[in-house]
Amino acid sequence: MRCLLVMLLGIGLPLASIEAATVYRTTDAQGNVVFTDKPIEGGQRIELQSLTVIPSAEPASSSDAAEPRKKASSTSSSSSSRRVGGPFMPYSTFRIASPEDGYTLQTGYAGDIAVDIGVEPALRKDHRIRLLVDGEVSQSAMHTQAFLLNGLNRGEHTLRAELLDAQGRVRHRSEPVTLYVHRASVNLPSNPNNPAGRPPGKTGN
Repeated sequence: MRCLLVMLLGIGLPLASIEAATVYRTTDAQGNVVFTDKPIEGGQRIELQSLTVIPSAEPASSSDAAEPRKKASSTSSSSSSRRVGGPFMPYSTFRIASPEDGYTLQTGYAGDIAVDIGVEPALRKDHRIRLLVDGEVSQSAMHTQAFLLNGLNRGEHTLRAELLDAQGRVRHRSEPVTLYVHRASVNLPSNPNNPAGRPPGKTGN
């Protein structure tokens, strides 16, 4: 009977259901139970109930499967575009922490000043920082966050820091910081570089 049911299911797969059928049950000379759909003398008539067949779901097409990936890619691109202009990852902060913008370096310091770079999280071992003064590289790229500028000329200067990755590519630039340097004029009598203020017989270097 199982074989017959399987056969009936196989024949009726294109249909939503298999109509009720009549089979006959009998026993052969060897005592085996035999089922047939043809009337047979002495056979027991059996009415089979109709069976409902649930069609298998069609596999998703390649275009349907690609749609979620397209949406994910679009979302990722949007997230990346929102990060444009921000600090190079994995850093949340990259700036000149000291001196502050608009700072005035007084005469007594002779144009010498320390520059500290704020980086969060800590600077990675394969990343370096270099310092620019007025658009020119003043300090070569080093794995450090502290720099010392010596003998800056009088006047206004612009400081900026650049972050370089392991390949030497500039990955981020800090906001510019303006620095004003005051230095004694060479014409002042108290300035040792003023020729008029030197003792007789002394010449400048």
